[in-house]
Amino acid sequence: MANQITDASFEEDVLQSDVPVLIDFWAPWCGPCRAMGPVIDELAEEFGGQVKIVKMNVDENSATPGKYGIRAIPTLILFKGGEVVDQSTGAVSKSSIKEMITKKAL
Repeated sequence: MANQITDASFEEDVLQSDVPVLIDFWAPWCGPCRAMGPVIDELAEEFGGQVKIVKMNVDENSATPGKYGIRAIPTLILFKGGEVVDQSTGAVSKSSIKEMITKKAL
């Protein structure tokens, strides 16, 4: 299952991570976000150890989404070595997310 992160834990959990990190920016009221939740959790298990997959609630954390220009959710941002290497907005398929991870992070 994907862990929840916060503005306070972002630097340690994402920017200082030894492995690539995929963040799912979401909110509880967002239907497409809820639909993608199980897919994100499945991917967190599949890539366990290779890629850290986390979620950030944009209603409870505004600094990080603001810093990265999140204007629509769900938005996925892939970080490697503390840098953004890919990003997608809107509900996307599990295969698209896997392709993003394998092409840009592994």
